Parts: sequence; structure tokens; C-alpha cells
Amino acid sequence: MMENSYVKKFAGLIKASDNIVFFGGAGVSTESNIPDFRSPAGLYAKRSGRYKPEEIIHADFLKKKPAIFYEFYFNNMLYPGAMPNDAHKALAYLEKTGKRVTIITQNIDGLHQMAGSSKVTELHGSVHKNYCVGCKKSYILEEIMKFSPHVPVCGVCGAMVRPDVVLYGEALNEENFKAAYRAVKACDLLIVGGTSLRVYPAAGILDYYAGDDIVIINNEETPYDDYACLIIREPIGKVFANVLKEAENNNL
Repeated sequence: MMENSYVKKFAGLIKASDNIVFFGGAGVSTESNIPDFRSPAGLYAKRSGRYKPEEIIHADFLKKKPAIFYEFYFNNMLYPGAMPNDAHKALAYLEKTGKRVTIITQNIDGLHQMAGSSKVTELHGSVHKNYCVGCKKSYILEEIMKFSPHVPVCGVCGAMVRPDVVLYGEALNEENFKAAYRAVKACDLLIVGGTSLRVYPAAGILDYYAGDDIVIINNEETPYDDYACLIIREPIGKVFANVLKEAENNNL
């Protein structure tokens, strides 16, 4: 059980805040049965023949060996049946109570939007958005899944369709990065969850936070722990479920 003092403090921070930013990583979605990258059962433990995952999910690899890329992508990176967990639901609920809640996520699964959050900045893109490399026609995930495990092709021009996600060798979308920077700079409570904060440039966005209150929810230490007013080493869904229960019981 998480110490009750942690729950009360976290709930109190949320109550006192009007503009909340949640910065999340792969650990937010593991409770929705989407593997992270570096755990023993994570994405980096998968291989396709002689190729390592780090090689396969590179932009150059997609261009040169699209068949191998897509076989790996369909088998290991798409989870169309995944559903939002308690963390996603709690953040959407806070927005419905009137709080200004901005989600900045490194995940590409779209679960925050599915839960009901309306202000979501996807730093690494989304598997739900795809486009033709030739004519730029857009495609949704359901249309792409029909091609599995083969390379999706555009129905208009016949060129390859690729996911609108940031692969290795590609820069973050500049507008998304700027939006995240502005949100972090303006918020009065920064909640970080499910991320080691070791992947840059995304993690560097935290350096723009001007407030005093940072809550970090992560199973392991992060480089930003010394700046946090509250550190919680518990599963993130459990944390948010407990905090919302505390808030409801005490009218916070």
C-alpha cells in the first residue's frame, strides 16, 4: 500500500493547482498491456532475424527494407485492442472537473485521447495517424491494419504509407516541441509519470518548468528526482486511483 501521507499530499497539490501538465512515458501504458522499451519483455528484447529493434525502427531502415520494418511493426508495436488504464482515466477526469490539464506524452498509442483528454501533445507522433510518402494522403490505423503484415500502399498513387511517428534518425516535430515547452513553462504543477527522463530532447522540456511543484511517479530513479517535491515508487494506475479516491472522500 502506498503511504497515506503520499496520497494526501498529492491530492492536495492537485487541489491547489489550476494549470497541470502531465509528462508521461512508456510506463504509463504498460498497465494497458503495451510493453515498454527496455524491460526484459520490452520492445528491445524483440528481434527480426539478424536485426535489432534499434536498427529496424530507424527511418533509413524503413526506406531500405520496408517489408522487414512492417513485419516487426505490425507484430510488436501495434496494440489496437489496448484500453486506457486508471492513469489515463484519472487525468481525463481531472480535466472534466474544470482543471486545465495538458498531457505531454512520449507514447504513440493514443490512449490519452481514448480516455477523454482533449489537450494532448504527442512528441513522438501516433500510430493512429499515417500518410502516403508520395501524395501525402492520410490514413487511419484501421486502414493500415488491413495490410498486416505487408507494406501498406496508398490507394491513390500506390506509394508506401508510413506511420506518422518519429523514428530513430528523425527530429521531433518542431510545433509539438514548442507546444510542450509553452505548456511546461506556464503550468503550476508538473506531474511526471512512467519515464526514466533519460531520452532527449524530450526529457529536456522539463528544464523549462518555472514552478516549485514536481511530482515524479516512476519505479526507478530519474535524473530529476532532486527537483521533485514528491516521489512515488508505485504503479502509476494505482497511484492515480488512490489519489482520486482521496479527493472524492474529502471533497478536495
